[in-house]
Order: sequence, then C-alpha cells, then structure tokens
Amino acid sequence: MSKLKLGPIEDDKPVKLTVEVSGSLHRDLLAYGEALGRETGQPPVEPARLIVPMISRFMATDRGFSKARRSTKSSTEPP
Repeated sequence: MSKLKLGPIEDDKPVKLTVEVSGSLHRDLLAYGEALGRETGQPPVEPARLIVPMISRFMATDRGFSKARRSTKSSTEPP
C-alpha cells in the first residue's frame, strides 16, 4: 500500500463550520478514513475529522496561494 499524504490527525480547538459534500465525496472520505486508520493502526477516522487536515495540506502545497499570501503580508507590514 502506498503512503497516504495525511498522517495522524491532531486535536486542535475547533471552529464550527457547516458544509455539504456530494455523496460520492462522502464515500471517498469514508474510504480514506478507513485506509488512514489501517495505516496508522488506529480506528477509522470520521470524514469530518479528515476535512481540516486535507484542506490545510492542500493550502500548504499550493504555490500560488503561498505566493499570494507572502505578497499580501509584505504589503501590509509597516516599513
């Protein structure tokens, strides 16, 4: 089995958001949670707990976002 992009899910103080996902995405999240649980030797991870680390990983690896964020930070810092 190939290594998954996500590792163990850390606990953090949550901020409540409500989102709707398609049925197929929900099934994929369930399958991913099961695979992650097997890989880490833990029980399956619930889909809701996967979404935050997945989005965080996506944003951390998005070069365009990183560039835009650096640009925004440098333009708002005092000289």
